[in-house]
Amino acid sequence: MSDTPHYPGGDRFAPTVEPPEEAVEVPTGADEFRRVHDMWVAGTEEPPWLAAATDEGAQELLPADVDPRVDAEEGSAVVDDYLERPDVSADELQIINMGPQHPSTHGVLRLHLELEGETIRRAKPIIGYLHTGMEKTAETLTYVQGATNVTRMDYLSPFHNELAYALVVEQLLGIEIPERAQAIRILMTELNRVASHLIWVATQGMDVGALSMMLYGWRERERILAFFEKVTGLRMNHNYIRVGGLAADLPDGWEDDVEEILEQVPKGIAEYEELLNENPIFLDRTVGVGIITPAECHAYGVTGPIARASGIEWDLRKAFPYSGIDRYEFDVPTGRHGDVYDRYLVRMDEMKQSFRIVRQILETIPSGDYRSDDRKVTPPPRLRIDQSMEALIHHFKIFTEGFKVPAGEAYQAVESPRGELGMYLVSNGGPKPWRLHVRTPSFAAVQALPAMLADSLIADVVATLASTDPVLGDVDR
Repeated sequence: MSDTPHYPGGDRFAPTVEPPEEAVEVPTGADEFRRVHDMWVAGTEEPPWLAAATDEGAQELLPADVDPRVDAEEGSAVVDDYLERPDVSADELQIINMGPQHPSTHGVLRLHLELEGETIRRAKPIIGYLHTGMEKTAETLTYVQGATNVTRMDYLSPFHNELAYALVVEQLLGIEIPERAQAIRILMTELNRVASHLIWVATQGMDVGALSMMLYGWRERERILAFFEKVTGLRMNHNYIRVGGLAADLPDGWEDDVEEILEQVPKGIAEYEELLNENPIFLDRTVGVGIITPAECHAYGVTGPIARASGIEWDLRKAFPYSGIDRYEFDVPTGRHGDVYDRYLVRMDEMKQSFRIVRQILETIPSGDYRSDDRKVTPPPRLRIDQSMEALIHHFKIFTEGFKVPAGEAYQAVESPRGELGMYLVSNGGPKPWRLHVRTPSFAAVQALPAMLADSLIADVVATLASTDPVLGDVDR
């Protein structure tokens, strides 16, 4: 794909983002040259100004007399996109809450907006309404049980959660995974990437008024979920990719199912492009909206399609290959403007690249076992359980006590549909993780919303939020 996306309609639909200037230290007192995003951590001691606040929303905004040097030290001082900001009296500003009940905020995200008329002067995402505690839960589960927990974090791409968890545990165990198991892992995760992007384009279209997209996106996604159900028994939260390999091999006739997906789903994607690519209403709602620059992506830790739409050619499948992904040929689509429309173009092309990988796996998948032969982590075959008391005891101990992982720490990241999904695992030598911390891409995307929404119209909030494709289970883990 060309690095420069085509903007139908000529220059009118091609906003130019100037390259960011070198960061310079902003002198104290020049607050009009910066945007300050303050945070107050719930559960900490309330400062006097907060205890006295009674107005709705006042508890979420710090006073204006906070020392700018403190903001810089805390990392909350962010240079604004716009250097000139008119003087506005407090009487002309109003604070509103968008969500968490708003359907476009997924029911569990609250956006705290400070408005001047219809212009957003300040935005603050507030999380914690879902509040699952999965990282802490991981400490109470054995490594065998762990996949059932992490697969529910990003519930739109469960295979990527399972893969990251399996890889980080296998890194500490030091075991090798058969090539067939690796190929199947890549097959399932790339199909999962397509399924995730399909539901994104369906909901993004609906959020900006293209109601037909909600029907079309689910139509193609159903073909992939039907294949997932045939392989794993479930449509989501599969617990299929496990430490040491997979829960089971691919079923008979899987080649025909994948061939049908490769034939039918791209036809649907072509219909989406015909419907949206040159649609003037879609263009007006997405071109030049929700812009984020490469410098802001680096500052907020934004990865995945959002960063690539801003021109950052970074994909973990290329930079740090895993599970043999480097055996397959594919391109990394990038944009140039960093707006909602470029994110749409990037994701559409990513689905096509994922199908390239799936096609190569279909034609070259190796034979062999679907899991490691290391008896420390792999249970015996079911037929052996009926024939051998030792096999029965071995099976019983693995699924009750679990296996022990050598003491140490490791980090493993994979390229999920939303960006870098990393898991940092600490083991004390027992059968359960001592600590598990997950670096989720949705958290970084939500964190960057203030930069995307600054000085934009409130009418663009829904389009910008939808374009970041956040999964709140990935945020409030």
